Amino acid sequence: MEQKLIYLDHAATTAARPEVVEAMMPYFTEKFGNPSSIYGFAAGNKKVITDVRETIAKSLNAPTQDIYFTAGGSESDNWALKATAEAYADKGNHIITTKIEHHAILHTCQYLEKKGFEVTYLDVDENGVVKLDQLKEAIRPTTILISVMFANNEIGTIQPIEEIGAIAKEHGILFHTDAVQAYGQLPIDVEKMHIDMLSASGHKLNGPKGIGFLYIRKGLKLRSFVHGGAQERSRRAGTENVTGIVGLGKAVEIAMATMEERTKKETEMRDHLIDRILAEIPYARLNGDRKRRLPNNVNISFQFIEGESLLIMLDMKGICASSGSACTSGSLDPSHVLLAIGLPHEIAHGSLRMTLGDENTMEEMDYVVDQLKEIVAKLRSMSPLYEDFIKHSK
Repeated sequence: MEQKLIYLDHAATTAARPEVVEAMMPYFTEKFGNPSSIYGFAAGNKKVITDVRETIAKSLNAPTQDIYFTAGGSESDNWALKATAEAYADKGNHIITTKIEHHAILHTCQYLEKKGFEVTYLDVDENGVVKLDQLKEAIRPTTILISVMFANNEIGTIQPIEEIGAIAKEHGILFHTDAVQAYGQLPIDVEKMHIDMLSASGHKLNGPKGIGFLYIRKGLKLRSFVHGGAQERSRRAGTENVTGIVGLGKAVEIAMATMEERTKKETEMRDHLIDRILAEIPYARLNGDRKRRLPNNVNISFQFIEGESLLIMLDMKGICASSGSACTSGSLDPSHVLLAIGLPHEIAHGSLRMTLGDENTMEEMDYVVDQLKEIVAKLRSMSPLYEDFIKHSK
């Protein structure tokens, strides 16, 4: 009998829903017109783009014209930071972010530091939450931007976005949030939360890859990010990815309509998974805030084992997950997020991230825990560190 695949890496990417693929298909073949062309055949595509812009804007309580299509979250993050730095350099050169941001933010900040900008990387508490008093203390007269992710991609912790937005507004500082993991999972209101810019990506919410958007509040003097044409109101040149935009629109429509029911189901599975692991596997710890976390995120560190070995053995059982350790991508350093919340290297290296989706089931959660118990026990039986620990604890 063929082994069933249990996919628990939805934070990395998701499958496009059948309805999304169906909506996109005509735009590959029959409706292939360039939206910038003036004949009627192409004009329909221009309208479709406007309709999707409207769908996204409504989901954020934003004006339609404040939504700009991009190739995904990384581009949106780059645009928000680089364009703000360029446009507001006469006002100041200081940016505030956190130590647990996605590399699309951290690497862009490092690039800006080489250009003469100063960046403060805020610490977080043991659950990965930004300390608001430290944020306030970090503000200078030269601060032009605060960029804090809505929810962390590794440990799932949700930040106090509304409070951060209020602090930024009070000080006349622009506020950007990388909402790639949160959009479609959590309700977001850019007005209520005082968000000036927001990044999101299609493939994290059952849409296609290669499409995303950046919300830019009206009145921000951000310049073009890609030069060469008048698309996206002259702010991002290049023929619009109509097919991707249509797919994103359908995915957003479905995500917003199903959010409450879907996240309730994910939260129940998440909590069941966490409760069983912590009760049945000794020397395991949950990373991230227990309650204030994404509905689908489970990140656990298992002492005395390597995350990479754990992933390989789970894969052999048909379970797809990811490691809290970056060793799987060729680096020997553990995750910067896990180190930022205070985990020692040896514990951070034994971390596992499981991110659930709507199609997962409670039966799968039980199967995963049963397999994890066996695998962790097997890996520990081969660990000299574990052997020493057991000897000394007797």
